[in-house]
Amino acid sequence: MRRTVEEHLEVVLSAVALLPAVTVSLDDAVGRTLASPVLARVDVPLFDNSAMDGYAARLEDVAAADAEHPVTMRIVADIPAGSPVDPPLAAGEVARIMTGAPVPSAATVVIPVEDTHGGFAQSPITAIVTGAPRSEGAHIRRRGEDVRAGDEVAPAGIVVGALQATAFAASGVDRVDVRRRPRVAVISTGSELAPPGGVFARGQIPESNSILLAASCREAGADLVSVTTVTDEDAAFDAAFARAVDDLGADLVVTSGGVSAGAYEVVRSVLSDRIAFVSVAMQPGEPQAFGRVGDALVFGLPGNPVSVAMSFEAFVRPALLALQGRAELQRPTMRLPVAAGWRTKQGRRQFVPARIDRDPTGWTVRPATAGGSGSHLAAGLAQAEAYVVVPEDVATVSAGDLVDVVLLS
Repeated sequence: MRRTVEEHLEVVLSAVALLPAVTVSLDDAVGRTLASPVLARVDVPLFDNSAMDGYAARLEDVAAADAEHPVTMRIVADIPAGSPVDPPLAAGEVARIMTGAPVPSAATVVIPVEDTHGGFAQSPITAIVTGAPRSEGAHIRRRGEDVRAGDEVAPAGIVVGALQATAFAASGVDRVDVRRRPRVAVISTGSELAPPGGVFARGQIPESNSILLAASCREAGADLVSVTTVTDEDAAFDAAFARAVDDLGADLVVTSGGVSAGAYEVVRSVLSDRIAFVSVAMQPGEPQAFGRVGDALVFGLPGNPVSVAMSFEAFVRPALLALQGRAELQRPTMRLPVAAGWRTKQGRRQFVPARIDRDPTGWTVRPATAGGSGSHLAAGLAQAEAYVVVPEDVATVSAGDLVDVVLLS
């Protein structure tokens, strides 16, 4: 069975069911996806407050003040931030006020301390005003000018970051509804795989796919319940898979390797009667497997590291975000000219790990490695900050061509 990238992604997303919502503190919400809109509990600002250090006054008392005709006012109160006082102001009276402090009900302006002679040090009992505010409300932050109680601060489907958590707290909200993090099990297969820090016998290679997949899943908001490497023996893979699905309750299982049509394809051997093994018109990453086993979404990705990275971006990441109810499933994309060309395989959509040259005269993009999109060129991933997507009908990408560049960060 051969599918386009869109067809395979549609199959994947149609199998996704939203994870349940949980209510958590703001500290625990960071990095998670809102399950429902956040509504302000209070007005922001909560009260009329001063935007400047200075003096709260009535505009009519100081409207004529300038450097040549200063107006002397009597200080009748002192209002630091956090003070609950609301002093009355008669004609010719001001209250010394600090930034963020509540403005007296009788005041219509705040005079910045810079518009007085001598500032706060001049006198504790009088203020000599040398500059008049232009209009009523000058230097006053009005109650609710940002949001009113009951207004939406953020919609469902966005990720809570530091800025969002700050906005919620400023709106009087201390707990929010978020989606439970997906529980993910990673299984990397291959008898040739050995720990990366060891000594390698003939035929062995460093195991990197489990590191790639585990880190990518965490970045997409998942909790890792298991990260395992197994040989190309059916019993070893079957045991790891059963543990992930039956014992650990994984919402999603992602494997690498063992999905092609050759010998020793352990994932195909064990799961061929439970999930679909298909060819997807993409390069790298043509052999793919996907299905649902029990409550778990199961992805079988190819074994070469670049294939794993691009397959994860195309299919696994959108599924993880959809499980969390994320409003946007795709990364931001921009169009950039190519710095140096390469050939593609017509009939397949090409995904090329890339780096961006940020020349002040104009940005360009080039493959992260001199070898282009070879699925085995894992070391080049260290230079990748994006990937280029080349349509199926393009045979050659030439220098200067505009291409779609998907940003990884």
